[in-house]
Amino acid sequence: MSRPATSPHAPADLTAPASTRIGTGIGIGESVSHLNPALWEQAGRLLIRKALAEFSHERLLAPESLGGDRYRVRSDDDTTEYRFTARRFALEHWQVSAESIQRHRGDTELGLDALEFFIELRDALGLSAKILPVYLEEISSTLASTAYKLTKKPVTSAELATAGFQEIETGMTEGHPCFVANNGRLGFGVDEYRAYAPETGNGIRLIWLAARRDRATFTAGAGLDYASLIREELSDGTLDRFDATLRGQGLDPDGYYLIPVHPWQWWNKLSVTFAAELAQRHLVCLGEGEDSYLAQQSIRTFFNTSDPAKHYVKTALSVLNMGFMRGLSASYMEATPAINDWLASLIEGDERLRAVRFSIIRERAAIGYHHRQYEAATEKGSPYLKMLAALWRESPVPSLQGRERLATMASLLHTDREGASFAGALIAESGLDPADWLRRYLDAYLVPVLHSFFAYDLVFMPHGENVILVLEDGVVQRAIFKDIAEEIAVMDPHAVLPPAVERIRADVPEDMKALSIFTDVFDCFFRFLSSSLASDGVLEEETFWRTVAECVRGYQESVPQLAQKFRQYDLFAGEFAHSCLNRLQLRNNEQMVDLQDPAGALQMAGTLDNPIARFAAGS
Repeated sequence: MSRPATSPHAPADLTAPASTRIGTGIGIGESVSHLNPALWEQAGRLLIRKALAEFSHERLLAPESLGGDRYRVRSDDDTTEYRFTARRFALEHWQVSAESIQRHRGDTELGLDALEFFIELRDALGLSAKILPVYLEEISSTLASTAYKLTKKPVTSAELATAGFQEIETGMTEGHPCFVANNGRLGFGVDEYRAYAPETGNGIRLIWLAARRDRATFTAGAGLDYASLIREELSDGTLDRFDATLRGQGLDPDGYYLIPVHPWQWWNKLSVTFAAELAQRHLVCLGEGEDSYLAQQSIRTFFNTSDPAKHYVKTALSVLNMGFMRGLSASYMEATPAINDWLASLIEGDERLRAVRFSIIRERAAIGYHHRQYEAATEKGSPYLKMLAALWRESPVPSLQGRERLATMASLLHTDREGASFAGALIAESGLDPADWLRRYLDAYLVPVLHSFFAYDLVFMPHGENVILVLEDGVVQRAIFKDIAEEIAVMDPHAVLPPAVERIRADVPEDMKALSIFTDVFDCFFRFLSSSLASDGVLEEETFWRTVAECVRGYQESVPQLAQKFRQYDLFAGEFAHSCLNRLQLRNNEQMVDLQDPAGALQMAGTLDNPIARFAAGS
């Protein structure tokens, strides 16, 4: 439950404790009950484990061998060292044992302290005086999130693998596999964390504002208009209530659009930063809607739990998380439905994509509010231009047939507290040979990525949170991609695109184009999946990468007309450029990448050996 929305008929009790206004139902002291020494030590150990692994992978740290599987990393001043045990895998992947980590200064063993870790290694990590304190705050928030997750009742991967779509969504414990500070969420207080973070699993109601039509822009995909969308999303009773609120203030409902708003955004931003708009009735707060929603891993996107067939709602959220302020631009949203319709049509018309039953869930409508003074006072890209916008995305639930069920692809990297993997649990349920299971997954997920790239110079951001898997009896049947308009790009400078879609064209250097597969898929997802399955004793690493190579070759053989493109962008090349994500965040944790020039911001660290290169001839 969110805090009650203010309206002339139901003023908020602003004298009540914050936790009461939010509705978490817990007291001030209880709100931080997860912050205790035992859980904090455990959370810190897990975070240092990940930091050692990922910073070593990105060559920010260079562990020295102590013999066998033992290594050490020295602090900037050489007075402190971290000793640990690790297994090493392809793509310079380090799998560090959390239990093995020790911190020494001379002959004295010290306790682990995650914040001290970053201070001791600030020079090696390139943390500037400006960035370091903000990064430490992000680390603190990430640690607090982990500590909270450790209070939850343990669920085995086998149990989670047969759970419902949203139980799996809220059951993820790691977040982005590459980023160390991946749960920053700067702006959330502890009460707001408990109310709005996806892992807490609390249902919320969105707050609705009425926005004057001459100050807002609404766009919709083919076959949809504003009136029909709103009638689908809101009940007659809710619409009548909202109309009565407007009429009660002498306002004509036909002169306004309705915009859903994240409760945090209302209480912390819009009610203050947009105070003039509210005072002048350019914006009117209408209160909460009736439906209950559940936050997804992306924080600002909500799944309708009251009616799962209804749209997801994505809202602006001025919270700093993992290198970006998570707002939504009113002007940027305007082209969203057209981009989605264009891509859906392309997929529908492509025989190879139809063959693997690939699909997207379209962002069907978008709305954004234009604050004229902020638009006059700020430059393009300013957070002040991204405070009030929303979009509606299709739900995948109506597409299910028979025994099909859904799971976020991020779940494939999940391991439970005993170290058992979610992917391993699916393989066990399927009864298939692990390599056969993997090939079916690759045909559903990797083939659409490959074909989009080679046939259309079209790339996605196909990480775990952006892909939904359709499963049946533990087997991946098909993949559904989401978060389309903000993530896709067409890299062909000569591609013919409709004017409304032109925004997605990206100027990417030739030698970086294939990184959309090498980095985004191989390094940022398969690297973790392969090592997890190997450590779980499910599938040997060599078999994993051989199966990936077989999938790539099988796809290429199915479309011989693209042979020239396969030579131009050789996925079996011996090595590829090592693009590093944490280096981006460590350099600028407020805006890692300029979305207008994503390739220009990349941080490289030499090259990585391509794990499928040796299987080029099918050996």
